[in-house]
Amino acid sequence: MEREPHNEPSEVDAEEGAVLVEGPDGIAYSMTPGAAYETSGRLMFGAAKAKGQQIAKARKRTRGERPGDNPDRADHDKSSAKGDG
Repeated sequence: MEREPHNEPSEVDAEEGAVLVEGPDGIAYSMTPGAAYETSGRLMFGAAKAKGQQIAKARKRTRGERPGDNPDRADHDKSSAKGDG
């Protein structure tokens, strides 16, 4: 990622049947209602995915794991060996 992500949400409104978006750094654009609806779903999915990545990264730091370690896989292997999984 070249630039730091913005921490400010965009302003959104509707005017004359179009959805207007004003974001940081003077970004402004309009979309049809259909495009805005589809984009909103993609934003929610992306936000959930990014939040999950942040949580996973924080857990690895807390546990002192190295990049590439997969503690979930190790837990799965242990539970399978016990007959739990």
